[in-house]
Amino acid sequence: MADRRMADRRDWTIEAVKRIEADINRSSDTHLLRHEVEGLPGIVFYFKDESTHPTGSLKHRLARSLFLFAICNGWITEGTAVVEASSGSTAVSEAYFAKLLGLPFHAVMPDETSSEKIAAIEFYGGQCHFVGDPMEIYVASRRLAEELGGHYLDQFTFAERATDWRGNNNIAESIFHQMAQEPHPVPEWIIMGAGTGGTSATIGRYIRFRHFDTRLCVVDTTNSVFYDNYTQGCRDLTIAKGSLIEGIGRPRVEPSFIPGVVDRMIKVPDAASLAAMHVLAKRLGRCPGGSTGTNFYGMCQIAAEMRARHTGGSLVTLICDAGERYRQTYFNDAWLAAQRLDIAPYAEQLTHFLACGEWCRPAL
Repeated sequence: MADRRMADRRDWTIEAVKRIEADINRSSDTHLLRHEVEGLPGIVFYFKDESTHPTGSLKHRLARSLFLFAICNGWITEGTAVVEASSGSTAVSEAYFAKLLGLPFHAVMPDETSSEKIAAIEFYGGQCHFVGDPMEIYVASRRLAEELGGHYLDQFTFAERATDWRGNNNIAESIFHQMAQEPHPVPEWIIMGAGTGGTSATIGRYIRFRHFDTRLCVVDTTNSVFYDNYTQGCRDLTIAKGSLIEGIGRPRVEPSFIPGVVDRMIKVPDAASLAAMHVLAKRLGRCPGGSTGTNFYGMCQIAAEMRARHTGGSLVTLICDAGERYRQTYFNDAWLAAQRLDIAPYAEQLTHFLACGEWCRPAL
């Protein structure tokens, strides 16, 4: 009987991996968009559009890796209830894979998570559980997994190790492959935010592994401790309030954040992130999310420094998800006013810079 159960378990594991691999085969790689700026001759912007994944965000890659990691470790088997702590996008993608495998899925998230993300999780059959304090999601997720006899995916611990950073079509390998025929195929900088820290770890490690000259800049938000960890070297930092920019920034230093692979960090105010999101939406003709705005603001700051040094080259960042998930928040004037966020000075700063190449202080 025990042998039969083990055989059935192994058969389920093999079938689960095949289903995920088939999903990979059905999804072509995400696009790399080239964008030349009139005020920055010799500097070319590239945007890796992760919003084109089946679940609409960069977190599709992470969710896929976390499921494969847990399945191949024997932590997820047939019927296992899957639990995750998430501010939204990761849970949307994980709900998708749970549905693909016929598994129940539960997301533990802060109360302020956007209604669009909640609806997307529920669309894939996931159940949402809410906590008032963002720091409570970790303990609440472990407790729920124990109550259900299930598995806590724990993206914040396993993100940096679940993905093969040496290659295997990870996001870093994809970027450099797509850049190969460009005028400046090796980017001067790759700029991105950190939520778990898993993607920055993958990109930073890959750059070193393949001995590229590219440098990695991680942009951080208000109400996040990653920047302070990077500058101070202290990993036990915490704050009470979570990041307003969903998907990036954390109230504690997550285990998957590896500062040693980061060459530079920039702190970006929330109003600057959302202004950059609005400016970029007009330039690209598509609506990105708030974390993409954070990325874009950091990209412009680095471009300004390159222009001041009279250097050129390529800069790459990520479109993390689509702005349709934030129509009631980041793209809503009433919501911005309620948050006391005046994005106009930063929008004027960026518009002037992109037109003239002159980086001025915002008129706050």
